[in-house]
Amino acid sequence: MKRITFYLDFISPYAYLAFERLPQALQGLSYEVAYRPILFAGLLKHHGQLGPAEIGPKRDWTYRQVAWLAAQHGVPLELPAAHPFNPLGLLRLAWAGARQGAPNRCVCEAIFRHVWVGGAPADDAQRLAALTRQLAPARDAASDAVKHELKVATDAAIAAGVFGVPSFVVDDRLLWGFDALPMLRAHLEGSAALDSAWAAPASVAQGVRR
Repeated sequence: MKRITFYLDFISPYAYLAFERLPQALQGLSYEVAYRPILFAGLLKHHGQLGPAEIGPKRDWTYRQVAWLAAQHGVPLELPAAHPFNPLGLLRLAWAGARQGAPNRCVCEAIFRHVWVGGAPADDAQRLAALTRQLAPARDAASDAVKHELKVATDAAIAAGVFGVPSFVVDDRLLWGFDALPMLRAHLEGSAALDSAWAAPASVAQGVRR
């Protein structure tokens, strides 16, 4: 059985779409998933990038595209009242409810839908308090231990070469993005075509650097 590490941040609509479609995309295959909520902003800082919602035209495109993709794939999606927002409270809540070393799918699903279904402010304090009561985590989300686990997960993602969310790591291969789900399936199926594509970067020399 293949083990997939799924790096995600609840701030990302693409991570939400990938989370919702993952079971259908991999239907009939044998695998297990370890969900790893991480701080997307930490990846951006490490790689010296801006997030899609921090670039005006890209922000507009992102919301248009995710609305389209959600409709095409039958995923309920309503943009939150404000975006981007500070996701730390939600990320820490996920880790506060972690059992056996990682948050389970049920916890991640509740948090994703808190953000992406209903159109309400994702970081509203009263809504966060209600979600915390619903999930009833075993630990305090504001504890140093929970904060440390989030940092460790983010640092591990960076060490694994993760540069964006959603990202999937399986057999030391990193696949990025909602549109990488077919590639993820191909890997689990042992696709020779994917093996060929994987070797492509080796044939390209580094060109102009800025």
